[in-house]
Amino acid sequence: MSSPRAISDIKRDLESFVGSKIRLKANRGRNRIIEKEGVLESIYPNIFVIKIDERKVERRVSYSYADVLTETVELFVYDQQNLEIRIPSASI
Repeated sequence: MSSPRAISDIKRDLESFVGSKIRLKANRGRNRIIEKEGVLESIYPNIFVIKIDERKVERRVSYSYADVLTETVELFVYDQQNLEIRIPSASI
């Protein structure tokens, strides 16, 4: 079994993907799971912000690094070949 990653490791991984297209899968509780695509707009010491364009309306949602650590939020980043790379919550 792998041990959980430190929040600083998750933040460091996300720093390299600022401005990249990203897909997020968030567990909102009571079997409500949302999946959205957007752009990783910015990162801050405790949160990161994703800009989502849906129905001609621009929204920004923010999540904490602890959400990724606890797997409440799963992040997938698109690379140059448009393939998804998952940001892991546990060290491999």
